[in-house]
Amino acid sequence: MKIRKNIAVSDTGFLFNPSTGDSYSVNPIGMDIVRLMKQNKELNEIKQAIMSEYVCDEATFEKDYYDFSMVLRNYKLLEDE
Repeated sequence: MKIRKNIAVSDTGFLFNPSTGDSYSVNPIGMDIVRLMKQNKELNEIKQAIMSEYVCDEATFEKDYYDFSMVLRNYKLLEDE
């Protein structure tokens, strides 16, 4: 999954979609995931980065990652696959 190229990402946790004018805020973990997605990291790389930075087990990460990805997809922030 990749964040659309036109989505602006701030250092403070805001995402801006210039196509719609909508902006969203994410928590620090969400911000880290978005940054890694913008860097075209694969799921395993994202998982390892998050699990090494935060206290989280693999099952919890995977559930939360897919939930977060669905939110991003619903807001049209992910590229179509």
